[in-house]
Amino acid sequence: MDLVTLALLNNRFEGVARKMANTLLRTGRSGVLNIARDFSCCIVTADAQLLVANEGLPIHVLSGPDIMAKFMKEYCPDLKAGDAFINNSPYHGCSHAADHTILVPIVDDAGRHRFTVLAKAHQADIGNSIPTTYHGAARDVYEEGALIFPSVRVQENYRTNQDFVRMCRMRIRVPDQWWGDFLAALGAARIGEQEIRAMAAEVGWDALEAFSREWLDYSEKRMIDALRALPSGRASRVSRHDPFPGTPDDGIPVTVHVVVDAEAARISVDLTENMDCLPCGLNLSEACTRTAAMVGIFNSIDHSVPKNAGSFRRIDLKLRENCVVGVPRHPTSCSVATTNVADRVANPVQCAIAEIAESKGMAECGAVIPPSVAVISGIHPRDGKPFINQVFLGMTGGAGSPDADAWLTIGHVGNAGMCNLDSIELDELRQPLYVASRRLLPDTEGAGEHVGAPSIAVEFGPVGCDISVGYVSDGVVNAALGTRGGGRGGPANQYLIKEDGSREPLPSCAQVDVADGQLVLSISAGGGGYGDPKSRPAEKVARDVRLGRITAERARAVYGVALGMDGSIEPEATARLRAAA
Repeated sequence: MDLVTLALLNNRFEGVARKMANTLLRTGRSGVLNIARDFSCCIVTADAQLLVANEGLPIHVLSGPDIMAKFMKEYCPDLKAGDAFINNSPYHGCSHAADHTILVPIVDDAGRHRFTVLAKAHQADIGNSIPTTYHGAARDVYEEGALIFPSVRVQENYRTNQDFVRMCRMRIRVPDQWWGDFLAALGAARIGEQEIRAMAAEVGWDALEAFSREWLDYSEKRMIDALRALPSGRASRVSRHDPFPGTPDDGIPVTVHVVVDAEAARISVDLTENMDCLPCGLNLSEACTRTAAMVGIFNSIDHSVPKNAGSFRRIDLKLRENCVVGVPRHPTSCSVATTNVADRVANPVQCAIAEIAESKGMAECGAVIPPSVAVISGIHPRDGKPFINQVFLGMTGGAGSPDADAWLTIGHVGNAGMCNLDSIELDELRQPLYVASRRLLPDTEGAGEHVGAPSIAVEFGPVGCDISVGYVSDGVVNAALGTRGGGRGGPANQYLIKEDGSREPLPSCAQVDVADGQLVLSISAGGGGYGDPKSRPAEKVARDVRLGRITAERARAVYGVALGMDGSIEPEATARLRAAA
């Protein structure tokens, strides 16, 4: 296939994924979908290889869609046009139970399965034993409480199985909201089916399959070039998750061993030297373990390399069963698999690559999930009905890189900045919520030649009722690390502000009841810095002081930049400070 046709068909497939995502965004019922965009869409080949994805959350799609599609074919080998399946099982390829994924096999008029489209949408409620989709303290999947669907057929001949619907409506706290989100994801997948069938009518199924083979081969070649641009080497890094209920007293250390073989154009990540699965919800699903390692790799190489099964051929991942960052066994809980410990895999991988290759890799991104990104629930005083939604009021966390300062609102390394922060006004309209403040905190950036993001502080509370706030906040003890001489990012923290204004510290993992008149103060983690802070251009340091990002005292002590009373750089004093370092 000539390169022009290859590029055109790739753009057509990417356009399909974008149309699917646009459908989900515009029709999703819950704020976690139609404001925060916590969803992803992708297309896999008939033999279950990732072909293209929308600009969605990497933690959703790099690995997992392939595994889910394989189980769909294994459990239902008689795939037909009009079928649709749901999978949210962390033991069958899904990221975690909160990510309801609709799979639609695309079957031609002769009955041959050609592609599968997937629409993955985070849910506000999945029937957990407590009103949150992140049950960090769940000792197993039974205590977690979610309904688990391992590639279950929910439509046949384009008709929805009403037994499945009744079961979900009985279990989920906000059934109408869930039903709207289910229809949005189903509609997105059907849009994908419709568009690919239209492409096939135009160019033929055989041309589309030929494109798939050649696009994956081309992607592998691009990955080969990217890996050969790195020096060969090996490095090991450890990133530690804070202690939580069900973890050791010193938290969860995650050790990664990264080997780059430039000559062979291969990169490997060994995660086998880590502890067994734990009696809590922080264990990773296989999909999230694989994806997190790949996120660290793709953050560290040429960004234009396609992310699909072709480029994945050059990556070797070593996992083991019953490992906290490996392959979990039922009934291990993986309730929080997309974020906390997954970040502790991706972050040290990109830091290890920074150690192997100068001007590559990244520092650590800040940890999540602080209360400002909590699942909130209660009874709405307006109509007396229950409400539940995950809010995205504030998180930063971006890491310094070899060439630039942090992406401020990356959120966390696994979503790559693709989740939007909520509009305060819309959140206050939708829920009985009051947001008192949202501000960046000075002197919390990861210092470096290229700085990490500062922390963000958010104060919020209920209006006219009490609410429950569920969160799993990492980074209070173990802040984001810098690399190649860069400094740590600001730590996370959280407090309950009582009616008299006094502050009460809150635990890192909790389901907190907040009374009307009280506020939660949430401080998210900042990101690590990249490179020696005293190599940062003095003009940038002075600008950061002018903008209120850092104080003049920090500029002098950490960056070796002396400023006059008017904020101008004092060259001689700055030269002495930097020479002394």
